[in-house]
Amino acid sequence: MEKNNENTFGKNFDYRLCGACKGRQYCGRKCIILQKFSQSMPSKKTHFSGSSPPEVFVGRHDYPMVFTGILAPQEYGNTEQYSMPEIWHKNNAGITDILSYRSKLVYSRFKSNVKDASKEKRFLSVMQEIAMSSNAVSTEFFLKKPAHFEMHLDRHVPIIGNPAPLKYARLEENPHIEKKVDYLVADNEIKANEAVKELYYSRIEISNIIKILSAGLLGFKVQRKLVPTRWAVTAVDDSVSKIMLERIKTYPETNDFMLFHSDYIGNHYEFLLLPGKFAFEVIEAKISGSVWNPAPNAETFFAQDYEGFSGRKTYADSVTGAYYANRLALAEYFENIKRQASCFVMRECRPEYWAPCGVGILREASRQAFRNKPERFSTMQEALSAAQKRMVLQASSFTEKSWLLREYGKQKRLSEWLGRS
Repeated sequence: MEKNNENTFGKNFDYRLCGACKGRQYCGRKCIILQKFSQSMPSKKTHFSGSSPPEVFVGRHDYPMVFTGILAPQEYGNTEQYSMPEIWHKNNAGITDILSYRSKLVYSRFKSNVKDASKEKRFLSVMQEIAMSSNAVSTEFFLKKPAHFEMHLDRHVPIIGNPAPLKYARLEENPHIEKKVDYLVADNEIKANEAVKELYYSRIEISNIIKILSAGLLGFKVQRKLVPTRWAVTAVDDSVSKIMLERIKTYPETNDFMLFHSDYIGNHYEFLLLPGKFAFEVIEAKISGSVWNPAPNAETFFAQDYEGFSGRKTYADSVTGAYYANRLALAEYFENIKRQASCFVMRECRPEYWAPCGVGILREASRQAFRNKPERFSTMQEALSAAQKRMVLQASSFTEKSWLLREYGKQKRLSEWLGRS
């Protein structure tokens, strides 16, 4: 278990600043994230070559004039592990491992107008070829000045650091592009949502689909534009799960109360499935000492979003991107068993989760829960009692806030309330 025992904060420090600082060290005190990140920083070069994992990143600040660029280490080889949550989870990588991977990447970037990137075509074409690749791509970079030590922390995407202004970049080899990717990028008459759907059902990894969408390579030709990576993450999870839910809502209902759980780097999930029509709710608890609630002995912060049978009409702005990642994993399970149910999700964000690693690790943790055999119960209370044995907080701190359980108790068949969101 990784412990956050290296911070040295004073008694009068305002811990609410951590959420605004996000690693920029406004406080002037030691930050464990910065310390770990700096241990594997690349050397200060203005000319280097390396294998991009592949990874590209499109920022969102100052939209539509945003920073856009390519991430690559100063080394060759199979660098996919530096970029992909799917690999991190499969290999059971810890937070220190992930920070080490991310700290080796140089973010060679340039300013681009999302709505018209033609002025930066020479950079954009290289970036897009990398985004399309399914494997690491050897690339040569010329920078205007060396990368400097800086981090961008975000709940949605893995840590982005070591930015440097890009002067010139070229591929040193032909990228390996899957036939389906090549076909859909070349198709200028298909909607972006349909293209995302086809890529998903062609078994292209979610992480790769996000990069392709973010690089502005999908959709009608006249509508194509760069998509900030943070937005692309949610767009892909949302689009794919909605497509599956259209069919899932026609499937028979489950008969039992079923419970699934998973743990990964301080994120504990309990998924409770209740007999009935589809409905979905996520309640997250940010426990004292965890990344977005770092103050010792602070009150637990809760985030909550939900939807009924007819779905949501607004963005889940409390739980944010994790909501759609959780829903995608659930939809994949329902699609596999050809059933539907209501689902109540409890997430404990524990002190062991001391640095943000992006929505991707939450998607993979959720998928893992549904790969395991479910625990089956005849009553909801039995299921909650079983979940309680694995939880740090009282399950009642979640259930008392739950919209889904409150409405479920009122009307077992859910026929009147499922249309609400």
